[in-house]
Formats: sequence, structure tokens, C-alpha cells
Amino acid sequence: MKQEIDDIAKAIFVINRHAKTALNPKELYSMKKQVIQKLLEEHQAKKLGLHFSESPKFSRQHSTVLVQVGDYFFHIPPNKQDFKEIKHLGDLDQSYRNPKTKMSLTQAKKIICNYLGIPVKEHKRNKPCASYYTPSSLGKWEYSFYHNKRRK
Repeated sequence: MKQEIDDIAKAIFVINRHAKTALNPKELYSMKKQVIQKLLEEHQAKKLGLHFSESPKFSRQHSTVLVQVGDYFFHIPPNKQDFKEIKHLGDLDQSYRNPKTKMSLTQAKKIICNYLGIPVKEHKRNKPCASYYTPSSLGKWEYSFYHNKRRK
């Protein structure tokens, strides 16, 4: 079970890292939220406290909940109950970093989907069509131009 939680924590880390740079991060953040919620319900993760967010919304300070899953730490949006029950830790500790992780996004999604019991979406990569390729005619044009000059 400990190894499974460590793999899930690594998968959440990879999904979170990709979500921060994705064009459409909604699905990835949704997966992160669902898996952390399930881990909290099963007492496999714990809420450590509230942090002030790095990027305030609409120039107003807000807080996020710091959650520990294995050796990893994540932030999730708080609910009203969190403000009553969880201690506020103040500003984010910039010196701490999660462990370095090597895992593909595809593998991370499979781990999370298996844990949540939802089907894995197969993402098809778009292959370039052959119709986009047009061979260059530069060499042929020069050859025919010079070839005709020599005959005269």
C-alpha cells in the first residue's frame, strides 16, 4: 500500500506539473482534485495547513490548503470548513521543493485513472498528413534551364 501511495503521489506531481503549462489544464486539475479528495477520505493524505497563494486572484489575497501525500506536498482550493479547522501557516515556504520525479504524463494518467476506477482516455497523437509535403522543384528548374542553353 505504501508503494501504491508513493506512485500515486508521483503521478499527481506529474499531472500538476503538466497542468501548470497546459493550454487546457481543466481536465488535469480535475484529476488532481479528485484523487486528492479520495486520498483524504481514505486517510492516505492529510491536510497540513493553509498557505497564502503565490498568485492572488483579482489582486486579492487568498489561501490554499497544503496537503501531504507520501513525500509530496500539493495545494488545493479550501472549503469553508478548512478555515475553521486548519491552522494558517502564513506565506508559502519557497525553500521546499518536491522530490524530482521522472514519469510520463500518460503513465501518470493511467495510475490515477486506475486508482479512481475510471476508464483511461486514449489520447491519439495527430500525425502529419502526406498531402502537406510538396517536393521542391528548384533543382529541376535550374537543370532544365541550363540543359536547354547547351543545346543551342
